[in-house]
Amino acid sequence: MAKTPAWVMFKRIIGCMPLLLASNAFAMSATPANSPASGSDQPKTMAADTPSVTRGGTTFTVPTGWTMATRGSFIVLSAPEGDFQIAVTDSQAPDADTAVSSAWHDFEPGFKRPLQLSEPLTPGGGWEQSQRFEYLVSPNEKRIVRAFARRANNRWLVVIYQGGLATREKRLSSIVGVMQSFHPKRYRRESFAGRTARPIDAHVIHVMQDFVAGGMKQLGIPGVAFSLIDHGKIVYVGGMGVRELGKPDLVDADTRFIAASDTKALTTLLLAELVDEKKLRWDEPVTEAYPSFKFGDAKVTREVQIKHLACQCTGMPAQNYDSYFHNRSMTPTGLIQFLGTMQPTAPFGKVFIYSDMLPAAAGFIAGSVAEPGKEPGAAYDDAMQSKVLDPLGMTRSTFDFTKAMQGNYARPHDEDVDGKLVVSPMTYTQSYGARRPAGGLWTTAYDLSQYVMMELADGVLPNGHQLVSKENLLQRRAPNVLVSEDTQYAMSLVIDKHWGVTVVNHSGGRPGYESYMMWLPDYGIGAVILTNSDTGGELMDPFARKLMEQVFDGEPEADRQLQAAVTRNESDVRAFRQSLQIPADRLAGNRLAARYHNDALGNLVVMRSGKNIDFHFDEWHSMVASRANGDGSMTFITLGEDISDTEFLAAEQHGKRTLTLRDGQREYVFVEQRSL
Repeated sequence: MAKTPAWVMFKRIIGCMPLLLASNAFAMSATPANSPASGSDQPKTMAADTPSVTRGGTTFTVPTGWTMATRGSFIVLSAPEGDFQIAVTDSQAPDADTAVSSAWHDFEPGFKRPLQLSEPLTPGGGWEQSQRFEYLVSPNEKRIVRAFARRANNRWLVVIYQGGLATREKRLSSIVGVMQSFHPKRYRRESFAGRTARPIDAHVIHVMQDFVAGGMKQLGIPGVAFSLIDHGKIVYVGGMGVRELGKPDLVDADTRFIAASDTKALTTLLLAELVDEKKLRWDEPVTEAYPSFKFGDAKVTREVQIKHLACQCTGMPAQNYDSYFHNRSMTPTGLIQFLGTMQPTAPFGKVFIYSDMLPAAAGFIAGSVAEPGKEPGAAYDDAMQSKVLDPLGMTRSTFDFTKAMQGNYARPHDEDVDGKLVVSPMTYTQSYGARRPAGGLWTTAYDLSQYVMMELADGVLPNGHQLVSKENLLQRRAPNVLVSEDTQYAMSLVIDKHWGVTVVNHSGGRPGYESYMMWLPDYGIGAVILTNSDTGGELMDPFARKLMEQVFDGEPEADRQLQAAVTRNESDVRAFRQSLQIPADRLAGNRLAARYHNDALGNLVVMRSGKNIDFHFDEWHSMVASRANGDGSMTFITLGEDISDTEFLAAEQHGKRTLTLRDGQREYVFVEQRSL
């Protein structure tokens, strides 16, 4: 089924973090600074990222600002907030279940939390086997509880991972860094540094075609378009599958898909051109370029420069639901004004928090500078057309949904609650206008390849014209904030060095669409892939890995990654469906109020159609399922095809019924509205 916009956002983050929390293919090779832990000691706060090692020889890195202490056989890492822990121990056991059970017994005697999900993960980076364990947690606890077991050299590493959801969102990049840094004794990660790249010849093209076709079949992706680029030439571009399930029209190189967050990189290209024209400066305070710009925090308002609008490093929370619930009514000017209500939740420049809000504002501010006097949305569209799309020859790319959805375009698809692939409506995505600089571009595999080739040519077009100076093009690749080990976020570009070579990339997702683009600036190699299914997101990392294996004669990990993604997707769908009651529980539904209101998100009206319960919001609606929680509370979950998996916890406050929606560091309480 279609995931919530928050889930899609998280998928984009995963696209920027290879094998997020799943396996450890990219472990550090630094010599540990600390000796193996023994006994117990006082917590030590790290002044810098610090390599360490377990008794069994597993090496890992403790992030800056985190504390480390020993507790029996465990090394316990704690986030600065104090409510999130990663506890690590080595053990010998016959299997993952036994290793994890024994670890819980030693770390938290009496642990009896029910297991919700156990699934295998992709083994890699020296690990021979990897398993994830997810435990049932009541929404009222506002926390996550997991365990991971990894086997190598006849020993298990068990990682207990638990803490507050707000801290997890705030410290996600540090948590990912820790999880990726675990690797077994004597492990040396694979590196392509110093290798000569193989040309992308007919054999490589054939291998990639077969791999994509196999991935489509296993993941149920109706249509894919992709390209391969080698030294200034598109050596392959084409399509596979169909534009719409059940219809014969085929995908080809000119089929339009939504690029989603890949749009952000083209928006920062517009910024770079305006810097070339002396209309903007990278270090210019945003308030100079757009005087009405502000956050809810005056200090951060003063600190934010043009280059920070796309860095995901300002410390501002995502606050995704504030825009999702007003998707149709929010305007570009309204989006910029909304920033004035936002307060930082992390130090400026220190934490990676992914959001569409600021990159969208960047586009509208750039448009207003390029086309003064015009409405910000129209100014952005016109500036992008004249300064980016037209010069690049992206003739079929557009921000106009009416134009895009004519002729050769791909329809979106998702899995319903039972895992069946269905055609999605476009109601949510069509009303994305106020955030289009962050994800609203329709494009084709051929068109997006023109952009990638320009990046590889340091700003020079095929006709020899310098579209943007090399200096300002490359300024967009200057790292701003750490995402995970060997991965940093620049200006709407991910700089990834975990294979020992620099890969510049970005991924994107809108309901029913997933996309990815990558290029290796030192080797002249690039690729683009566009899909018309939510499950297409599971193909992106294996696709990139497969290409790297072919070009650099790498170890064969891509096939295992793909198979693990298929297994993970199937188990996630199965576990989610088993947790739901559809239609929603009748007695619980009868206890709902007729109307609710939240000042930030608007109204919620509960409506019934036969046995079904629908939640109607100001701009969207959805049928809901229910889930009984372990503490006796009840959660209602949206099943809508555009915005789904959104959870509302039923409760009561001050004598009024409530429905609470939580989004990482924030919660939105809808309060009963009684008739007068």
